[in-house]
Amino acid sequence: MVILTLNCGSSSLKYQLYDWERHEAIASGNVERITIEGSFIKHKAKGKPELKAKRECPTHREAIDLVIATLLDPVHGAISDIREIRAVGHRVVHGGEKFAKSVLVTPEVLDTFRGIQDLAPLHNPANIMGIEAAQAVLPEVPHCAVMDTAWHQTMPDEAFLYALPFDWYANLGVRRYGFHGTSFLYTAKRAAVLLGKDPFAANLIIAHIGNGSSINAVRNGVSIDTSMGLTPLEGLIMGTRCGDIDPDIPFYIMKKTGMSAAEVENALNKKSGVLGITERWMDRRDIEIAADSGDERARLAIRMEGYRIKKYLGAYAAVLGHVDAVVFTAGVGERGPRIREYATEGLEGMGIKVDPERNHLSATRNAETVISADDSPTKVFVIPTDEELVMTEDTYALTRGTYDIHTNFTYGFQLPDYVNRERQAALRDEIEKNHLLEKILAHPALDRRPLPTR
Repeated sequence: MVILTLNCGSSSLKYQLYDWERHEAIASGNVERITIEGSFIKHKAKGKPELKAKRECPTHREAIDLVIATLLDPVHGAISDIREIRAVGHRVVHGGEKFAKSVLVTPEVLDTFRGIQDLAPLHNPANIMGIEAAQAVLPEVPHCAVMDTAWHQTMPDEAFLYALPFDWYANLGVRRYGFHGTSFLYTAKRAAVLLGKDPFAANLIIAHIGNGSSINAVRNGVSIDTSMGLTPLEGLIMGTRCGDIDPDIPFYIMKKTGMSAAEVENALNKKSGVLGITERWMDRRDIEIAADSGDERARLAIRMEGYRIKKYLGAYAAVLGHVDAVVFTAGVGERGPRIREYATEGLEGMGIKVDPERNHLSATRNAETVISADDSPTKVFVIPTDEELVMTEDTYALTRGTYDIHTNFTYGFQLPDYVNRERQAALRDEIEKNHLLEKILAHPALDRRPLPTR
């Protein structure tokens, strides 16, 4: 069975084609600049040459058509007939309070997404367009929605409610929802494996640090608090989002500058974060290069981002009482030693002690690593996330009628002997170039064993 997963952003489309019987991704890529002049696709299929091609995509429908045509391409593609795709999984950022797990897409489900799209105006409209476009191209197969917010539906009311007029919640849905749920689900299950614990006996703090960033407190395997709120704007400092600020700042700026509410909202979402601090960069790699060259704004941005993460680590440690592990994931979390250093330095009194050498060595997407010191009471892991695999497993189970909420469902990747074969093969190439990586592998026996065959 071949499953296609789609992650539609406002101007992008990320996709993966997964062969369930072979248990491997056979193609993946992304389409950039949808609705913007200069659209292009970057695509890689297993055993085929990589492709980068320009193709104008004024809407997501053209982008979906482009993805399907590329997957069928005799030179660069991965399948010979569109009918080989038997199901499609879609990322949906905001599911509101209605969904605590992934669902098959029905007209009623789509209407629910439309009704709450004001809660995620940068994401849900694109998610809906992507579903509708994919349904038009693949009308005969089941389509499934995997919500970022579903994972956080276990939060207690004292964590998800704001101290605002209660009817704002009752009538308008104003509450903390949280996001990055598929990433937190994957890394929580994997962290439990690395700890050798039942997933529902693990207390974790998981930091998903990327262009969008959030942090999650997990007690006994379920989410109990998270930094993002009604929208993805609250919480940590991000690439272009401000995170936590005094709520009166927007009103002050509007009064002082004459900016409209829409202009301020745009500035908070697209012109703030580390971009706002540096006024030049949002990519942390660029910021680190600038910091090493002496740029004071770049250095400030790194310190501020690390400091904000540290504040949340302390808060969530207090909430949990006992922390089995801190986990870093996503692009910056996985490959940003400097941010991890600033976020964890000085936390030895809380039982969090990072080994500087191990932290410096860990900058790979192909291995789960341990960066805590041997005498650290709390483990610190770097776990590359795999949101596409969560979407794929949910979609497969939904089409088979075996799916349930994660507390009643066992994922393939939470089994003790699970190995991602593509990452394992790439890791071996990395180790050939840097044997020191072996010192920080979280499960070296699995990483060194022969590649499984199917």
